[in-house]
Amino acid sequence: QVQLVESGGGLVQTGGSLRLSCAASGRTFSNYGMGWFRQAPGKEREFVAAISWSGQSTNYADSVKGRFTISRDNARYTVYLQMNSLKPEDTAVYYCAAGGTSRSRDPEDFRSWGQGTQVTVSS
Repeated sequence: QVQLVESGGGLVQTGGSLRLSCAASGRTFSNYGMGWFRQAPGKEREFVAAISWSGQSTNYADSVKGRFTISRDNARYTVYLQMNSLKPEDTAVYYCAAGGTSRSRDPEDFRSWGQGTQVTVSS
């Protein structure tokens, strides 16, 4: 299994931007589709974005489409989530996950998870 460590979270004002990174261990990183999920207090974990192993195919939740961009650098074993035009409702712990495909939206499709990074958007 691949091990994942997220970074880049923090506090930002409405309309601001953040870039999350997820560093993976293991040479098998490029074999996996990757995804980002988020979980707000009292809510279930929800899908945000996914990317294929090659990076050529992506998929977004409707709530973030046009504002967030997922990308990956297989040479650096890293996947990114660029978040622009942030809103207070984007506040959550963000998790990256490995093992799905670019079409995966169900957490059950992913086999490895990071510990999460907090994103807080103030109004």
